Amino acid sequence: MFLRIDRLQIELPMPKEQDPNAAAAVQALLGGRFGEMSTLMNYMYQSFNFRGKKALKPYYDLIANIATEELGHIELVAATINSLLAKNPGKDLEEGVDPASTPLGFAKDVRNAAHFIAGGANSLVMGAMGEHWNGEYVFTSGNLILDLLHNFFLEVAARTHKLRVYEMTDNPVAREMIGYLLVRGGVHAAAYGKALESLTGVEMTKMLPIPKIDNSKIPEAKKYMDLGFHRNLYRFSPEDYRDLGLIWKGASPEDGTEVVVVDGPPTGGPVFDAGHDAAEFAPEFHPGELYEIAKKLYEKAK
Repeated sequence: MFLRIDRLQIELPMPKEQDPNAAAAVQALLGGRFGEMSTLMNYMYQSFNFRGKKALKPYYDLIANIATEELGHIELVAATINSLLAKNPGKDLEEGVDPASTPLGFAKDVRNAAHFIAGGANSLVMGAMGEHWNGEYVFTSGNLILDLLHNFFLEVAARTHKLRVYEMTDNPVAREMIGYLLVRGGVHAAAYGKALESLTGVEMTKMLPIPKIDNSKIPEAKKYMDLGFHRNLYRFSPEDYRDLGLIWKGASPEDGTEVVVVDGPPTGGPVFDAGHDAAEFAPEFHPGELYEIAKKLYEKAK
């Protein structure tokens, strides 16, 4: 089972303006072939299907824990997309709009009109070109070494796509999110590399980073490295998965410093609220009406 915390893994900067085309590119990092939906579902199903949970517990703990962190990564990328699409972030506006005035006219010229037609200016489970995420992206073979090797590949492929999206946009919200995920993805690639090394003796981490550009060269990633995020493997459970340290130990391939297991999630930041959008009928109720609905719910609960 899962415990949910109503915070993002980091604090995102507030958007200054809508940036739908940046949102379209960032969709690759959510529902693309190597997006966070894929990392989540690969590791989640591998943890569900894991054979020999007791005998191979450190490896089970590793995959299960990283899967849980990926739930928060999906939340973070979705929040980034929503912030790039938001017209009135964090604001409740009472005034409506005249649909005859074409309030969504700008959206016909954006890269991904589905954001505004199907999503109400929200994130969707798709890639950068509108292709929907699908289960064919999930690999769960039952063979531990093969699954770990796949996961290592998946992380470095995801890193490649993050770097390419980073090079497409200078939007500060997108770059903040990408910088953080470059660091955390580096941890996951190193963790899977260390797991493979312990099983096979092959020094997988010597291949890192792929592509061969240090995270320290990316200002938004260096910020999190300076805070030590590249050393931390978080244990997302009050009591379980305590054997992570049997694999996550030794030097970080990033800078040679000692890696550590951290009990509990990162402090994080507030959840993003895209605010009211009258043109999208989202959420449609005026703030006064919402207040009255909430008031009635509280009164009934007494």
